[in-house]
Amino acid sequence: MEQFIFPAVFFQEEGETDYTVVFPDLNIFTEGKTLVEAFLFAKDYLRVYCTYAKKYDMEIDKPSKFVEVSQKFSNGICMLIDALVPETVEE
Repeated sequence: MEQFIFPAVFFQEEGETDYTVVFPDLNIFTEGKTLVEAFLFAKDYLRVYCTYAKKYDMEIDKPSKFVEVSQKFSNGICMLIDALVPETVEE
């Protein structure tokens, strides 16, 4: 298994209960009704993204440093999200 770890930023609009999750390095996002649901969706989405990137020989850039992302997006909650992907992905 290969592990990928990327910073993700969780945003919640004032007065809203839903969370939007952004992976700034990958330009992908997801959302969830609660912080826990958003975290689980983000974790799954990162796994799927990395799996298909490997399957189609797309390059996965190195993640930004957590501190840089958390400073840049200080209006959100920054977390590290990991994904385990098989070394070889079958067609």
